[in-house]
Amino acid sequence: MAVEEKNAIVFDNVSKFYGEVLGINRVTLTFEPGITGLVGPNGSGKTTLMNLMTGLLHPTQGEIRVLGESPDHPERLFSRLGYCTQFDSFPAGMNGYQFIYSFLRVHGFTASEAKKLSWQALERVGLEGAAKRRVAGYSKGMRQRVRLAQAISHGPRVLVLDEPLNGLDPMARAEVIEVFQALAEAGCHLIISSHILHEVDMISDRVVLLSSGYVVAEGEIGGVRSETMEEHPIQVLIRCDKPSLVASRLFEQDHVVEATLHDDHGGLEVRTRDADRFYTLLGEVVLAEEVKIETVTVADADVRAVYEYLIGNEGEGR
Repeated sequence: MAVEEKNAIVFDNVSKFYGEVLGINRVTLTFEPGITGLVGPNGSGKTTLMNLMTGLLHPTQGEIRVLGESPDHPERLFSRLGYCTQFDSFPAGMNGYQFIYSFLRVHGFTASEAKKLSWQALERVGLEGAAKRRVAGYSKGMRQRVRLAQAISHGPRVLVLDEPLNGLDPMARAEVIEVFQALAEAGCHLIISSHILHEVDMISDRVVLLSSGYVVAEGEIGGVRSETMEEHPIQVLIRCDKPSLVASRLFEQDHVVEATLHDDHGGLEVRTRDADRFYTLLGEVVLAEEVKIETVTVADADVRAVYEYLIGNEGEGR
């Protein structure tokens, strides 16, 4: 079922050029509620896409609709959207509470509303104890969280977050991810750019892979792999008690292109062009040879592997 425009973010054949330099080109996307991860190296078009979505840039061609609204109307867009940029800049002398409170006041909230919403946002990101300290004295992770608190303080339905996990320690990162997941469960749209690719896997409902201003793939990561990488053998790691026997039986099949034993002789890595036939065969071998399987893991079904297959090792960056 197609998502109604009033509940989606829609890019319709959108391009953005900076003079003769390409930002993004002919992008057609629909962002549904939930968490969408944007993946790509520097210069891939992630920030351009985010700035177009938030109205900070205007497209050279094409149309953008955010929950049915045009980004050309920032006053209406503000009530629906929050943006946490990667830029680490704050007004001089402000503490964390003032940073959020003044933002809300500028955008029309009463003093009592702004006070209540500011404290709620600070509590949600775990900064209420540091609220009256100057932001200039915050650690990098604390500054990241106070920007996030500002972005969510007015209860937007759309959150655009550029590298929101950068600089957070593991505990703070886990807490922030919980906030993202709770917002997604409540029906919000979260567009998250990140270079921490295993966390994109963990938190995203879908991914958009960008390269040099073009969308090279999009969708749920498993679907992206199966649809765009059929020509690339799948890598499967098997830990078992008879790896040599399993390797010899599997390698007899034409769809298995490689079977390599682990150095500790406690497992093997197999590359196959046909996952369905491979798993059927593995089951037959396990039953026939009484093999004790410890684990079977797909080694390359994550964002990093997909991106490297699609555009090469440049995908290891942002």
